[in-house]
Amino acid sequence: MRFQEVFNLVNRYYVEPPDTEKLIEGAIHGMLGELDPHTVYIPEKKLQKVNERFEGSFEGIGIEFIILNKVLTVVSPIVGGPSEAVGLLPGDRIVEIEGESTYGITEDEVQEKLRGPKGSKVDVTIRRPGEEDTFEVTITRDTIPIYSVMAAFLLQDNKTGYIYLGRFSKTTAEEVENALKKLESQGMQQLIFDLRGNSGGYLDQAVKVVNKFIPGRYRVVYTKGRIPQMDEDFYSTDSGTHDMYPVVVMIDHGSASASEIVAGAVQDLDRGLVVGQTSFGKGLVQNQINLHDGGAIRLTIARYYTPSGRLIQRPYENGLADYYQEAYSDDTERNKPDSTKKYVTLAGRTVYGGGGIIPDSILTSGRITRFTYNLRRKRLFFEFGSTYGPELEEQFDGFKAFNTQFRIDDRNIEQLKALMKKHDLEFNAEAFEKDEDYIKLLMKAEVARHLWDSEHYYRIRVTGDDEVETALNAMSLARKVKQLHSWQGSDSQ
Repeated sequence: MRFQEVFNLVNRYYVEPPDTEKLIEGAIHGMLGELDPHTVYIPEKKLQKVNERFEGSFEGIGIEFIILNKVLTVVSPIVGGPSEAVGLLPGDRIVEIEGESTYGITEDEVQEKLRGPKGSKVDVTIRRPGEEDTFEVTITRDTIPIYSVMAAFLLQDNKTGYIYLGRFSKTTAEEVENALKKLESQGMQQLIFDLRGNSGGYLDQAVKVVNKFIPGRYRVVYTKGRIPQMDEDFYSTDSGTHDMYPVVVMIDHGSASASEIVAGAVQDLDRGLVVGQTSFGKGLVQNQINLHDGGAIRLTIARYYTPSGRLIQRPYENGLADYYQEAYSDDTERNKPDSTKKYVTLAGRTVYGGGGIIPDSILTSGRITRFTYNLRRKRLFFEFGSTYGPELEEQFDGFKAFNTQFRIDDRNIEQLKALMKKHDLEFNAEAFEKDEDYIKLLMKAEVARHLWDSEHYYRIRVTGDDEVETALNAMSLARKVKQLHSWQGSDSQ
């Protein structure tokens, strides 16, 4: 066997004693890399993190965090978790864990120190912006949910529901169900379902989410593999389907896999409209196979197809670099429908294949200047909210008053400039003028996150989101699309 022969030669004659584990791991990566972009080897040390993202929970103290200026900083305590229970706030700096300084701590070290068995305790020291003295709290670890639904609320018209779904994990369908029920109880008459940046997850959860909108007995996705056992058809059921109100699904270049299954089904079955940019184009079915060494491989066993027969997977024959670069390109050719790959929806509308889901309404993604990108990358907006948010805590009687009355003014811009100076970032007046509305929107949103929570951050963000506005304007057309054919066992009004 050639591999064994080469391995033995390297082991015997290489100028230095080789790291056998590295050789084997490198060989596995190289072999799987010749197959497709999504067949991968996951070493044991990374497997827990990879699985955790989709499991729906872990055990720890329950915070979203970042390392800001080498200091462990709370982005948001997870709702219902132990950190929220002891009063941690966005912007709090955790300066010590069990008496040891956290300055310069890494993300891996944070997880190692703060995660642990349910019921165990950890002492942390907090420095809160606006307060001179630090204080200590003891947090009892618990089971922490990993949420898929990042936000669910009514827009300002009080009839349009907005759901932002960040991933497809084991609890996604249940979370979407709860979000829909909440919005319906508040009077929702139409829905914007935001899948932008959602890289996917579990297939069964995608099918269950589609079932919320599609009545029973419709094929919503199917797979085809090299061997017949991998060929499967997935149908909607009558269980759990909600009223047939208009739906607009939002996607972008970061929407992949399970997101594309949902968007493709809604589009092919004429349940609603899809707006945004052409999705990523990940239509390969992986089966995770655990290995004896504690690692695993995710092996492609089939391909996904939408109800009309479109292959979701984009071509990848030109190599990984082109594959990923092209995925996020706004080049006209990337979003241009391939006229040679025409398909028809259930009602006879023309849709196009070629990889990914091409929206019914293609939007150009908003571009910000490098100046604004750096402010966001350096977390300056978050730091602004956590630093100056406390000054506003007593000024507004609830979020509604804050949303209507608070405006970012010249004083706030000077405060942002002060933070920039601290980070050695130069103010660019021309770039600021170009992105002024966006910059002020993010500043206000981060204040809302500090005063309330991450959902209120998104409540502010959508008010200045042109793509959400386009989705809202598309509702009348979404209503017409869903009436193009008679739905089995449903009211199509």
